[in-house]
Amino acid sequence: MYLTIDGIEKSFINERKEKVKVLDNINLNVKKGSFVSIVGPSGCGKSTLLYLIAGLDKADQGEIRVAGNLVTKPGPERVVVFQEAGLFPWLTVLENVTYGLLLKKMPKEQAQQKALEVLKMVHLSRYVDSYPHQLSGGMKQRVSIARALVMEPDILLMDEPFSALDEQTRMVLHKELLEIWRKTKVTIFFVTHNIREAVLLSEQVVVFATRPGKIKETITVPSMKDGVMPDGVTLQTEQKILSILQEEIEKVLKEEMGDDYSFKTNHLHRGDSGDMGSHI
Repeated sequence: MYLTIDGIEKSFINERKEKVKVLDNINLNVKKGSFVSIVGPSGCGKSTLLYLIAGLDKADQGEIRVAGNLVTKPGPERVVVFQEAGLFPWLTVLENVTYGLLLKKMPKEQAQQKALEVLKMVHLSRYVDSYPHQLSGGMKQRVSIARALVMEPDILLMDEPFSALDEQTRMVLHKELLEIWRKTKVTIFFVTHNIREAVLLSEQVVVFATRPGKIKETITVPSMKDGVMPDGVTLQTEQKILSILQEEIEKVLKEEMGDDYSFKTNHLHRGDSGDMGSHI
């Protein structure tokens, strides 16, 4: 396996100085070039695990390896795309994308040529001289993806990158991300609340239980034919994941609502988007 997560445990200290376990004995193997999504209720540790893989935080116990190498700190082979694009407002699109390459001492002309190739891939060639404030939310996120891809990472770590976008823009970016993945063969580790998004994009969906976060089940998504999954298969897979998560959703609702909680399992309805956040 390319990415190996072995016995990961992680706790934090809350505002009451209490130790709260966020991740409990996480074990996961990810093949090189695969697309894996993590879904689960808020607070189940999805993003925490992604930051541990990125080397932005350290586990209390267990280890993470990429191609056999122990992860102890951030590295160029693991690049993160966050919810917010995080672009430098004083730099143009082209300057934002070349920024990391120039830090690596790549000659400016070579860096620009490489950036232009990636910007063409995300359909932003016409906006190379634009500034972030001149772009839509979806375009900003495309720049963020281009900035990550230009570094040629082995693993692209994506933390709910499309959550703030409208449904139409999200659908366009889903298609573009799949095209990029198939073309580059990059390994993608994708965190989302949106069940449908996970099903449409991924080869595997890892379903997390909540507090502390544990892997409840891993679902293999049926292969697409000609890049399209039949609606019936999509819906069936979504419903399977939601049925696994119903108990976890109820746990969160009971914790947050206390005595006011009065829902029953069969009152939980899947919205059109399959967005887990709509139930919490």
